Amino acid sequence: MAEPLFKKVDCVRLPVPNLEAGLAFYGDALGHELVWRTETSAGLRMPDGDSELVIHTEGHPPETDLLVESVPEAVDRIVAAGGRLIAGPFEIQVGKCAVLADPFGNTLVVLDLSKGLLLTDDEGRVVGNEPA
Repeated sequence: MAEPLFKKVDCVRLPVPNLEAGLAFYGDALGHELVWRTETSAGLRMPDGDSELVIHTEGHPPETDLLVESVPEAVDRIVAAGGRLIAGPFEIQVGKCAVLADPFGNTLVVLDLSKGLLLTDDEGRVVGNEPA
């Protein structure tokens, strides 16, 4: 049997009309702690692990991002298994990302942390990356 490709669910990304409304609902009302924040998105802690709920105002539909060791290797493996590349790989703040489809039409968003985790200030605003 092959080594599993997906390490974990990195995050569930959900669009919101504005960050303050999203933080009021998912943070204040539903109790998820703010981990990091940029101008267009915010990561909220999911307490039973290190997966995040990411709210954003970037206009993208909801998605589940799957963490892999290396996006280029994941793309090669998924395509070789019968999937297809939709977009990428492309650079993101923490590493690389790609959007693929499995043979059944399901969208697979994969990312790696090749640039390191986000560094934040005392208010949770992103100020850089930890070394990878």
